[in-house]
Amino acid sequence: MPARYASDPAHSRGRRYPQGPAPTRTEFQRDRDRIVHSTSFRRLVYKTQVFLNHEGDLFRTRLTHSLEVAQLGRSMARTLGLDEDLVEAIALAHDLGHTPFGHAGQDALNDCMRDFGGFEHNLQSLRVVDRLEQRYPDFDGLNLCFETREGILKHCSRHNAQAIEAQEPAYADGLGGVAARFLERGQPSLEAQLCNLADEIAYNAHDIDDGVRSGLIQLEQVQQVPLFGRYSQEALRAHPALAQSPRRWLYETVRLMLSDQIYDVISSTQAAISLAAPDDVGAVRRCAALVQFSPQMQADTAQLKAFLFASLYRHARVQETMERAAQVVRDLFTAYANDPAAMQVGADTAWAGADLHRRVADYIAGMTDRFASREHQRLTGLTLLT
Repeated sequence: MPARYASDPAHSRGRRYPQGPAPTRTEFQRDRDRIVHSTSFRRLVYKTQVFLNHEGDLFRTRLTHSLEVAQLGRSMARTLGLDEDLVEAIALAHDLGHTPFGHAGQDALNDCMRDFGGFEHNLQSLRVVDRLEQRYPDFDGLNLCFETREGILKHCSRHNAQAIEAQEPAYADGLGGVAARFLERGQPSLEAQLCNLADEIAYNAHDIDDGVRSGLIQLEQVQQVPLFGRYSQEALRAHPALAQSPRRWLYETVRLMLSDQIYDVISSTQAAISLAAPDDVGAVRRCAALVQFSPQMQADTAQLKAFLFASLYRHARVQETMERAAQVVRDLFTAYANDPAAMQVGADTAWAGADLHRRVADYIAGMTDRFASREHQRLTGLTLLT
């Protein structure tokens, strides 16, 4: 049975455009299905996580990352009595707004948009589900529930929150929209909070795996990080033969680390909920964040993130590739802004006018790595990524 503080699809705050109920699905299941069938979701399979898509078939992409977040999130939600379908919907949608080439693409696009409102992938994910998906005859976007949209919007400046709230519909309960909490210093649902931590747990684990697979970091290096090293030694004590099988040793260590982090979040969150004793979702939003690591796990995870930042994300080979990727984004932006007709879009789309630069950003953000590379070569004659 769902806990009293879980989000209830039967009592959703609703959609931007009212629709009747589905006969066989809850509102959150319906959202998940809309996300899975969206064009933006399919594109995630060819969008960079850390390594560019062409660098290897076994490296994570934005799609596989989103699936891993959904799996971890559902596992924790089940034990905590939260709505698993809402967690899954948020997890599958949280990276829909990511540019090609990962954070390098986002930073480059944000720089290009500096004088036109900037660019941030989290805001873009909301924009995708609210406006850019065009699948229905009566409205733009996927028309998702408030609770799903709220979870997608993980962070937001006060300025952007005010702009979003100005476009929000009037809700029957008289409360604010999906960005109101950033103005009122409140919290989102527990399902949204859980997705945030599931995201962090997933990318730390799979970036270790991908980093070692790539050869950019060594198993011996990451074993010096206390969090990973602890589980590495635990795995070796239980299975001494792993010393002769580094790949299996890595997998077992990551498995142990993931399991312990999940159990840590569950126990810490249960304790926080017990102390705060929220009666319903509204009370959750008035509390401090309740989904959390223990202080020790939080500190250990921060050390691991610092290691990955210094040793993997800032590795010379990754940096060199990402600098070329960023140049691809900058060149595309300049080319399209100067000649909007160069964008391969439907004839019914008007690209002129005050929104030109935002529309260029939308177009580039929606690209996969390989489409962006091909477009850059078509427009410039250069091959920066091979």
